[in-house]
Amino acid sequence: MKLSSTHSIRAISLALGILFVLAWIESSRAMVPSRESEDKTLSPYFFVQSSDPDLDQLPLKSTSAAVNISGIIADVSVTQVYKNEGKKALEAVYVFPASTRAAVYGMKMTIGDRTIVAKIDKRAEARKAYEQAKAEGKSASLLEQQRPNVFRMNIANILPGDVITTELRYTELLVPTEGVYEFVYPTVVGPRYSNQPAAGASPSDTWTRNPYLHEGEPPRNTFDIKVNLASGVPIREMTCSTHKTNIHYRDKATAVVELDPADKYAGNRDYILKYRLTGDKIESGMLLFEGQKENYFLLMMQPPKRPSGEALPPREYVFIIDVSGSMNGYPLDITKKLFKDLAAGLRPGDFFNVLFFSGGSDVLAERSLPATPENLKRAVAMMESRRGSGGTELLPAIERMLRLPKTPGVSRSFIIATDGYVSVEPEVFDLMRKGLGDSNFFAFGIGTSVNRHLIEGMARIGAGEPFVITSASEAPAKAEKFRQYIQNPLLTQIKLDFGTFEAYDVEPSGVPDLFAQRPVMIFGKWKGKPQGKATLTGTSGKARFSTTVDISGVKALPENSALQYLWARSRIAQLSDYNNLQPNDARVAQITELGLNYSLLTAYTSFVAIDSEIRRKEGDLATVEQPLPLPEGVSDLAVGNAAQYRVMAAPAPGFARGAGGKSLARLPERTESGTKENLPAREKPSVAPSITVETLSVAGKPGKAMVREFFEAHRAELLACMGNAGTGSRKVQIKWTIDADGTVKNIVIPIAGLSKCWTELMSRWVFQPPQDGRKATVSMTVTITF
Repeated sequence: MKLSSTHSIRAISLALGILFVLAWIESSRAMVPSRESEDKTLSPYFFVQSSDPDLDQLPLKSTSAAVNISGIIADVSVTQVYKNEGKKALEAVYVFPASTRAAVYGMKMTIGDRTIVAKIDKRAEARKAYEQAKAEGKSASLLEQQRPNVFRMNIANILPGDVITTELRYTELLVPTEGVYEFVYPTVVGPRYSNQPAAGASPSDTWTRNPYLHEGEPPRNTFDIKVNLASGVPIREMTCSTHKTNIHYRDKATAVVELDPADKYAGNRDYILKYRLTGDKIESGMLLFEGQKENYFLLMMQPPKRPSGEALPPREYVFIIDVSGSMNGYPLDITKKLFKDLAAGLRPGDFFNVLFFSGGSDVLAERSLPATPENLKRAVAMMESRRGSGGTELLPAIERMLRLPKTPGVSRSFIIATDGYVSVEPEVFDLMRKGLGDSNFFAFGIGTSVNRHLIEGMARIGAGEPFVITSASEAPAKAEKFRQYIQNPLLTQIKLDFGTFEAYDVEPSGVPDLFAQRPVMIFGKWKGKPQGKATLTGTSGKARFSTTVDISGVKALPENSALQYLWARSRIAQLSDYNNLQPNDARVAQITELGLNYSLLTAYTSFVAIDSEIRRKEGDLATVEQPLPLPEGVSDLAVGNAAQYRVMAAPAPGFARGAGGKSLARLPERTESGTKENLPAREKPSVAPSITVETLSVAGKPGKAMVREFFEAHRAELLACMGNAGTGSRKVQIKWTIDADGTVKNIVIPIAGLSKCWTELMSRWVFQPPQDGRKATVSMTVTITF
């Protein structure tokens, strides 16, 4: 059918009118300040593909690692290849992880046949030199440390068709635990929750605002790793459960481990290689290195065997469970399994409590409860009802943890389970150091790519042990190890005497109690001749323990040159890794000096490489941030606000969660003659209970977004109350007050069948205390379907 000219004119006029209205709306929006922009934080966001065909948003093409392990020292070379396949000159920004023990001592950049060796400089000076080179059109690279295990690479002036390669080198010490050596190569930085406003943030804090791909999307760049192991002792066994590998043994004590090509896009989880040596132990001894200015040593002391079990007095255990959005699904499933295993190990005389946190927090009880079957059953049921949602407000959770009343007359242990996807590590460490007292702290990292800096740091400050669990099958063994460590510490009250050996600048300055079966490792410097004996003493069970290493005759070897970097890294860790330093702190100057003297990457020293040739003579430079894959098993709920309201309640029997948690779909129930889908309508199961938020108003702080997020995070436990509350659907208005300390008061639930249960649950909620110190009133209209 053809349109008349009149109809055509009318259609065109209508289209133009619509476009004019849309343009007016957009211009009106532009003139009104956006509250969303005012509220923007440094949280991560999802990658959006540009419509510009001339812009290459994915310049990083590959990452590969060459690992050489000799004895107990690993030397690692990491190569990143950037290629500009677009038509615009680029600056590429890439955030990537490393081992928490890595001592990064070198970097170089290659452009064509030219290689530029990077120089170490003060962080501000290195950034200034990089920015100047970028503006002048010179190709340059800058490597900065954001956290001890998080780095950021900037590559400037990648011209169309360019291939630029960067190579960084680091060394680390491998310490066996229970006879098992473990080499970990992290491949991706998990999304870090941050509530820090973007406006006014310092450049060093902006690394958390990074683009991410959606859950299930593979990395956009390839990954490869090759490990050469020369153990010096016959290898008994070697495994890599995280990736497909091919292992080739050259002889009994040397092996080559290569990544299977099928896993070239598997850079979304930690690469973990484990191996055992014949004899299952490392001999006590000392390594020496003579430097140009100073000499360095590494002392290794084998601990005793674990003492036999003694009758342990009653103990109090406080569990802190992360139920934020990043824990949704697979990580929370692991946590539930772990919690059951840990709870099963509590004895009738013990006491326990559970604190859950996401955007806010709530507890099982205001005081720890006796570990009776009834109380444990209640705690497990509360754990099972949780679904991950909301932010990761770890700091307020730790504050609340420390405020919980202590059970008199018993020792106390805190146990946290989290992926550690936060950016407030220094503040957490500072708070724990001030408030733990004589309590100890054990940290369980849950997931395929956890924040090991946080997990290890909390355990270190809390004189406990860190654990990392990548799958539910590992939970029982890790829970059993925890029980062994608590009941029978390996060695306590440890002291070290060097005798006539002239040791100084010893790291660590004091040896903490030893829980795990691993050698005591001591770094330091020495003067004079290697002579005398080093003696380690301590208490093992009820007996005194002593072991000695004869230093006389030990030769300093040039192949031990890594000891100077490892000593410096250990000293830097003592000064900065687990402290919340202010810019004017004297330790900042010490760390800077160490970084410059030993050519090490630190929070205050960076590597910068600048090409002398001016390559971009005209045109603008487009900055692109390389998107990161979500770690395997982590859902979209971990990223910003993209999916914070997708969390549904725990499925009722006969229901299952839909893809991505978007909906609940009925599963056919099996019977001897088929499924219930074939039954008459009146016999089919009823619909799942639900709670739908219709309206929300909040007078005061926190804002509506935080309240809604908190409510969504606790939806499952509220639904658990609805079993006997009636049938049908009702729209009601519920009210409560958030007190100045974040606790919930004055709860009004106008449904007789729900009032008692909901009031009891909500009275345990604790929001982040309002910044203005005033109360907030909440009114929410919800539709409840029974």
